[in-house]
Amino acid sequence: MPGRSSAPTWRPLTRDDAQASADLLNAMETADRIGEHYTAEDTLTELVDPFADLERGSLAAFDGDAMIGYMKIRYKPSAAEVHRVFLDGGVHPAHRRRGVGTTLVEAGVAAAKVLHALHHPGLRLAVDVHRPEHIAGLAELMRSQGFAPVRYFRRMEHPLGDVAPVEARIEPWSQETDEDFRRIRNAAFEDCWGAVPMPPDLWRNKIVNQTFRPGLSFLFRDAAGTPAGLLVTMTWDADTEATGIRDAHFMVVGTLPDHRKRGVATTLLAHALGAAKGQGYDRASLVVDSASPSGASGVFERAGFVPKAPYIRWALEA
Repeated sequence: MPGRSSAPTWRPLTRDDAQASADLLNAMETADRIGEHYTAEDTLTELVDPFADLERGSLAAFDGDAMIGYMKIRYKPSAAEVHRVFLDGGVHPAHRRRGVGTTLVEAGVAAAKVLHALHHPGLRLAVDVHRPEHIAGLAELMRSQGFAPVRYFRRMEHPLGDVAPVEARIEPWSQETDEDFRRIRNAAFEDCWGAVPMPPDLWRNKIVNQTFRPGLSFLFRDAAGTPAGLLVTMTWDADTEATGIRDAHFMVVGTLPDHRKRGVATTLLAHALGAAKGQGYDRASLVVDSASPSGASGVFERAGFVPKAPYIRWALEA
């Protein structure tokens, strides 16, 4: 555990901070219990994000060699009307309620303004923070800095007991279909709140990384052979090691707008659940926007997913 020096040292994050970042996030998990565990490889993926400018858009606090708090900004590659910048961060449980979090949020908002001016100066700016509802002190900190809740999400889970196989025109991810996956993801989420198209470099960083499970990621084709929907699965080995539960997290489930209400998502979910069961997974999970225009919450509930931890998206119009 970090010590209790009265004056932390501060500097931007670097790619060399992967292990220190993982250590901090795992220490936060012991107090916050949100079900997220990290390896250095996981945090390195975040540090090399092509839309995270660490020099201008990050700040970390250290007690000796131990990281005790951080913030990191991720700007959007494209935006329309409002540029929604994502502010991520946290503080070690032993160093909370000492002003570290306030300093980090203030620095994050300031950094968001800098990056916004560089990349989308003609648009309005919103700074978003996405965290579980139950974290102690978070709501007070957000409100004290002018943030307000604007959207609600919920993690949903599906125990993999008896799952029937599904026959459908579905194929797993491959190098040859990778671009189809990316294209369908962008088109399927075109009308979703806060979503923007993922260019190839962001797709590689956020989706096709070490947590990606190609054998549990599927493309749905319609009768004409045209891709109409997708499901992308990711798994965090650190979670499995910490909990003993193999969780297949359905990170992306999407259907093209003109193919909705035809059972595409239902078929993809049933197929992926059966495949996950066959590969020895214990559970499937996903996170859903409570106000999704596609009615995703109802689709997932009918597929057997049960609501669990709620998340709040806080936003500051800056």
